[in-house]
Amino acid sequence: MAKEIFKAEAQSKGGCKVSCTARDFNFILDEPKNLGGTNEGMNPVEALLCSLGACKVIVARSFARFHKINLKDIRVELEGTLDTDGFTGKNKEAKIGFSHITSKVYIDADNTDEEIEKFVAFINHTCPVHDSLANAPEFSTEIYRA
Repeated sequence: MAKEIFKAEAQSKGGCKVSCTARDFNFILDEPKNLGGTNEGMNPVEALLCSLGACKVIVARSFARFHKINLKDIRVELEGTLDTDGFTGKNKEAKIGFSHITSKVYIDADNTDEEIEKFVAFINHTCPVHDSLANAPEFSTEIYRA
């Protein structure tokens, strides 16, 4: 079984602004002003949706030829329903994370509707981010004092 470890780091930059780093890449996450941030970047749940969409696009591009899909273009639009009263503590009964995620897959390909439907099912089944969300991994937390 081939296992690879992926690493990332999130470092506070004051307020809700966070510098995110993986390998030699870096981006900023923040919250919109109405949620206490400075609106200098997308927030973590938006980044999660983008990661899900990007993963599905990469899976589609990587496996289209193998599935005999003449893929010209693909776009995935995502919507996540999140009750902000959950994580702000205003409603102790509200789910803290997404309660529902919808993926809208737009495919330009010379294939039948049935072939496209089977391919999209394959994408959802094969996408590591989709699987991580649908089948939550085990979590552990280690605490270190700086």
